[in-house]
Amino acid sequence: MEFTKVRLDIDDAVAVITMNDPASMNAMGIEMLQGMNEALEYIEVEENGIRAVVLTGEGRGFCSGANLNPGSGGGAATAAAGGGGNAARPDAGAALETGYHPVLRRLRELNVPIVTAVNGAAAGVGMSFALMGDMVIAEDSSYFLQAFRRIGLVPDGGSTWILPRLVGTKRAMELSLLGEKLPADKALDWGLINRVVPDGTALDAAKELAKELSEGPTTTLSMIRDLYWQSFENSYEEQIHQERKAQRIAGRTADFIEGVTAFLQKRKANFTGK
Repeated sequence: MEFTKVRLDIDDAVAVITMNDPASMNAMGIEMLQGMNEALEYIEVEENGIRAVVLTGEGRGFCSGANLNPGSGGGAATAAAGGGGNAARPDAGAALETGYHPVLRRLRELNVPIVTAVNGAAAGVGMSFALMGDMVIAEDSSYFLQAFRRIGLVPDGGSTWILPRLVGTKRAMELSLLGEKLPADKALDWGLINRVVPDGTALDAAKELAKELSEGPTTTLSMIRDLYWQSFENSYEEQIHQERKAQRIAGRTADFIEGVTAFLQKRKANFTGK
């Protein structure tokens, strides 16, 4: 399926969302965000049977950040194009609130696992989208870049929330204040990503992993990813209470019965996602 600057391919129960504007290295603007929203709308329909998602970019890069060309709707484009004094310049953050944040929230709240396949650059807000994956696979020559300071802007797309939680405050500060490229191997060492694979193989590796996840207990996997997102804000007592609530739901699923039965019968479980 083709949407505006986004392609959606379905392979059994796996949906592959491809940011599809290779001429700009998939720079993200309002049109691409609209395309992603349309792809996510399809994925969210239970009857379509999607049980895992892969997010990647077409061509030489995953995503080069917000599209800075005037008229693209990129987060910083309006600020760069504005004239006169500060009062005359449009709000550089407005596109975040109306365009980027709704898509990021949809990815966070998606009821199936997400695997990102990073090829080339994941820069600026593109890095934020890459890190929305529950599993992040990057190619040898790929890199991550907090590019904002180089154009006089602050990190966005949730970067200042997720980075210190993944790599610690000092490393997050280093990435954002210096704006230096973080190679894939170093990102793996820092715990920012899960796996590094040879160039040209990230998508295949991500699809293989997504297929495995799509054959799992989907309702339970959805609750697992939600529990980890919640844990950033909860106290220990609050979190174990959330675990207890989720376990009650998981224990009433058909997949739980199948999982226990398969374990006792010493065979592979045939999960249906329900």
